Amino acid sequence: MYREIFEEIKKYDNIVIARHIGVDPDALASQMALRETIKLTFPNKNVYAVGNGSSKFNYFPKLDHMPDHLDGLLLIVDTPDKKRVDLQDISTFAKTIKIDHHPWLETFCDMEYIDDKASSASEIILDLINNTDLLMNEEIAGYLFMGIVSDTNRFLFSTTSKTLSLVANLLSQYQLDLPVLYENIFLRPLKEVRLQGYIEQNMIVSPNGLASIIITNQVINEYGVDSGSAGNLVNNLNSISEVLVWVMVSEDVKNGLYKFNIRSRGPIVNTVAEKYNGGGHKYAAGARVKTMEEVERVLGDLDQLCHDYLNSEV
Repeated sequence: MYREIFEEIKKYDNIVIARHIGVDPDALASQMALRETIKLTFPNKNVYAVGNGSSKFNYFPKLDHMPDHLDGLLLIVDTPDKKRVDLQDISTFAKTIKIDHHPWLETFCDMEYIDDKASSASEIILDLINNTDLLMNEEIAGYLFMGIVSDTNRFLFSTTSKTLSLVANLLSQYQLDLPVLYENIFLRPLKEVRLQGYIEQNMIVSPNGLASIIITNQVINEYGVDSGSAGNLVNNLNSISEVLVWVMVSEDVKNGLYKFNIRSRGPIVNTVAEKYNGGGHKYAAGARVKTMEEVERVLGDLDQLCHDYLNSEV
């Protein structure tokens, strides 16, 4: 389908690129790389990368302000369902295309390319460029490398031989400053390191192997971080032998939500996340609820999931 996507890009003078709410490095990397490769290949097109950004990811370029009443082509990356698109109305566009690596949840675009074996949306955009006449340069290569490295957590998760081959070819063609790119993604301020210590001291581990902690707004303020920073620390709990599933719940007072970041070493967690306004991959998912009662229900479901998984292994 790469050729069909390229032909649609050729047709339209106005192109908007969106991605999911609650931005992360892969979403931004795939979005920025797609914007820059289209602009490089077709300098006369108007290309806008839109959505709410985050100062945490200021190593990416600024997002665009989309003009009112813009039609044309809408490309949506790294987003499995319509409700999570960071764009108010997608119905005004002449053509919509989804490019995603999450398991299918719903069809909401005219064309949809889904590869849930891909490590990241950035891997798919890299493959799209390699298999069409879209152009690449060192800047675009750097964005894609950061997106892949981030979503695989340094190639620990969701990494296939294709992922490694694509990255190897990328590194052979472009002189990327790898220490700087890794620092962009993984260098953390001291306040987040101190919060990590709080999490490790206060998390609860159930007999079934569910590790969880609720980061309240009081704790967030005490450590001087934001709810997004707190949730992003979930990957640091991936090497505890007694734990099957680990969960970070962050209170987001501004939006009136509790945000779940969920990871797993066996139980399939995205099915639980989908019940609570979320979704994701089999072993990495997220959810959003509004009340503490709902938080307890999600944690209860995840603990039951661990219990069932342990019993199935007997």
